[in-house]
Amino acid sequence: MSNSTLDKLKARFNPDAAEGMDEVFQFHFEDAGDHYLVIKDRALDVQEGEHDDPSVSLSMGTDTLKGIMTGDINGMTAFMTGKLKATGNVMLATKLTSLFPN
Repeated sequence: MSNSTLDKLKARFNPDAAEGMDEVFQFHFEDAGDHYLVIKDRALDVQEGEHDDPSVSLSMGTDTLKGIMTGDINGMTAFMTGKLKATGNVMLATKLTSLFPN
């Protein structure tokens, strides 16, 4: 995953939406390796690699993530069509758009 995509995520992070949260979002990018986001009480930490106990794991291409974040791709549609694979607390994935609004 390019740093610019990560920087955009950091810039769009909405601390209000993360109030009281303590979750780890693991991303497996087909075209950019593994990264995870630690969201804890209004704070965001982005790390490279694999977390040993993520709340939810999401596998996709970086273009799919970009599309979901911009609203061009519906996350549920991506999931149903196999562009996005999720394991763990899948409902957490639906919070990504409020955590990182346009």
